[in-house]
Amino acid sequence: MRRLELWWIAGLICVCLASTTRAIDNAECLACHGDKDSPKFVDEAKFGASIHAKNLCTSCHTDIKELPHEEKLKPVSCSQCHRIETDIYLKSDHGQAIHKGVAEAASCQSCHGNPHELLNYRNAASPVNRANIPATCGKCHSKVEEMEKFQLRQRAVVVTYDKSVHGTAHTNGIANAAVCSDCHGTHDLHRSTNPQSKLYWQTIPATCGKCHDNVRQTYSRSVHGTAVAAGIRDAPACTDCHGEHTIQAVTDATSKVAASHIPETCGQCHGAERIAARYQLSSKVVDTYMKSFHGLAMQFGGLAVANCASCHGFHDILPSSDPLSSVNKANLPQTCGKCHPGIGTRLAKGDLKIHDLPGAAKGKPWLVNFVTQFYIVIIVLTIGGMAAFVGLDYIAKARVHIRAVRAHPHAEERLTKAMRIQHWLLITMFVLLAYTGFVHKFPDAWWSWPFKMLENGGYIRGMIHRICGWTFTGLFLVHLIVLVATPRGHGYLLQLGPRMLDVKDFFATLWYNLGLGGQLPPPRRFNYAEKAEYWALVWGSFVMIITGAMLIFTETVLRLWPKVWHDVAQVIHFYEAVLATLAIVVWHFYWVIFDPKEFPMNPAWLIGKKAPHQHEEKKPEAEPK
Repeated sequence: MRRLELWWIAGLICVCLASTTRAIDNAECLACHGDKDSPKFVDEAKFGASIHAKNLCTSCHTDIKELPHEEKLKPVSCSQCHRIETDIYLKSDHGQAIHKGVAEAASCQSCHGNPHELLNYRNAASPVNRANIPATCGKCHSKVEEMEKFQLRQRAVVVTYDKSVHGTAHTNGIANAAVCSDCHGTHDLHRSTNPQSKLYWQTIPATCGKCHDNVRQTYSRSVHGTAVAAGIRDAPACTDCHGEHTIQAVTDATSKVAASHIPETCGQCHGAERIAARYQLSSKVVDTYMKSFHGLAMQFGGLAVANCASCHGFHDILPSSDPLSSVNKANLPQTCGKCHPGIGTRLAKGDLKIHDLPGAAKGKPWLVNFVTQFYIVIIVLTIGGMAAFVGLDYIAKARVHIRAVRAHPHAEERLTKAMRIQHWLLITMFVLLAYTGFVHKFPDAWWSWPFKMLENGGYIRGMIHRICGWTFTGLFLVHLIVLVATPRGHGYLLQLGPRMLDVKDFFATLWYNLGLGGQLPPPRRFNYAEKAEYWALVWGSFVMIITGAMLIFTETVLRLWPKVWHDVAQVIHFYEAVLATLAIVVWHFYWVIFDPKEFPMNPAWLIGKKAPHQHEEKKPEAEPK
C-alpha cells in the first residue's frame, strides 16, 4: 500500500512538471530584438544597465507564452508592478488628461524614459534625476505655443524658472536647489486650484518649508501665517510676496522683496480697498508711507531708508498689539534704533503716528494740530492777501493802459465789435471744452472736484461738453461762411494767407534775437505769428470737430469702419486738445500779454484797438500783392 502511494505521488509530480510552461530567458528574446534591424530593437547594453535588467521580459510582456510570439502584443502597463504609483498618477492632472484622451499629456515614459533603458533616479543619466528634472519637464512645458491650448495659468515657465534664484542655483550645480518636482510634486501633480495640490494656497507654506523650515516656523506664528492656516484666502502665502517661477534673491534689484519693491509688494493687499474694508484695515498706509520722509527718500532712489519690512518685519509680522511685534510701542526704541541709534525711549512716549500725513487729525497731539491749523490760517491770509493785492494792481494798470490806447491818435483798429463777440464766444467755448474734457480724462485730479461733488457730476460734465462742442461747431461754420462768402471776409482771407514774406520775417526775427545782426522786420497788418496762430486754430477746430463727432456717434462709426478708427479718433481728440491748450498758454498768451511791448495786455479783445509801440509809430506796411 505504501509503495502504491509513492508511485501515485511520483506520477502526480510528473504530470505537474509536464504541465508547467518553461520560463523564457531574456537571452532568447534578445536573440531577435537585439538585432538592430529588428523593428522592436532593444539595445542590449542599455537594457543590461537599466533598473529592469533583473526582471524577465515576460514579467512585463505577460501575454508571451512561447517563442516565437504573436507579432502584436498587448500594451504594457506599469501598474503591473507599480500599483501605488499608478493609482496616484491616475488621479493627477497628467493622469486625468490621459484618461480623457489628451495625447500630449505626460505618461510614465514621457518622464522616466524608455522602459528598456530606464535608470534609477539616483543615476545622473536618468531623466528624473534631480539634475535633469527641469530639462525633462521642459520637453513639454518649454513649448509655449503648444501649451497655450491647455490654458495653463502661467506661460514660459521654463524660461522664468531658469532665470530665478532656484534656476540659477540649479544651473550652477547646487544639488539641493529646488527643481520642478520639489514644488509641484511627481506622480501627484495637480493644478494650484486643487486643494490636493502642493501649490494650493493653503499648502504653499508647507511646500516651501520642506527646504526653508526655519522660515516656515517663523511665518506660521505671524499674522499672515495664522490667517492662512485659518483659511483666510486674502492672507498672503510665500508666493504672494516672493513670486513663483520668478523668485529672485532679496539682493537682486528685480526681486519683489528687494528694498525698492517692498512698498509695492505690500501694497498689493494693504493698498486694496476691498481687503481694507473686509478686515477693517487702513487702506491709506501705503499712500501715507510713500508721502512720508522715508517714502519720499525711497522714491528718489534711497535704498538705505526704512521700508515696510524694516519696521514690521518679514516673515515674523505681528499686530502692533502683540508684545512680540517689532512695532509694539514697547519695542519701537529697539526697532527704530536699528537705523537711528541713541534715541532712547522717547519714541515710546506719546501717541506715535508713523504713517500719518502732516496736517490736523483726530487723535494727534494737540500741539501738532494747533501748529498745523496756525500755519493753514497764516498761509491763507498771507498768500490770499498777496494775490488780492497784485490782482488789484494789475487791474488798475490795465485800466490805465486801456484808457491810454483809447486816447492814442494813431491807435489801430484791430477787431470790430462782431469780431470781439466771436472772440469772447471762442474764449468761453474753448475754456469750457478744455476743462470738461480734461476732467473726463483725469477724474481723480484736484481740478475735477466740482463734478465729483455733484450727484450726477459725470452726466452734467458730459452735457456741458457736448453743448459747448455743438456751439463751437456752429460758430466755426458761421465764421467760415462769413470768411468766404462776404466781401469783407474775403478781404481778411487774402490778408491772412501765408506768404514767403512771412518766412523771411520769421527768420529775420530769429536771426536778430540770436544776436547775429540784422534788424527786426517792420510792423505788418497781420504778422507771421498771428497768421500761424490763426491757421493753427482753423486746422485744430476742423480736427476736433471731426473726431468729436466720431466719438459722439460711436455706433455709426463702428458700423462703417473697424474699431481701430474709433480708437484713433479718441487719441487724436485728446492730444489735439493738449496741443491747443499748450499753444494758447505758450504762444498766444506771450504775444498778447507777456510780450514786454504788450504788457499788461493787448486791449484789442476788449476795445478793438491796439496802440503802436515806440518803434511802430508809422502805419503798418501792407504786404505786397
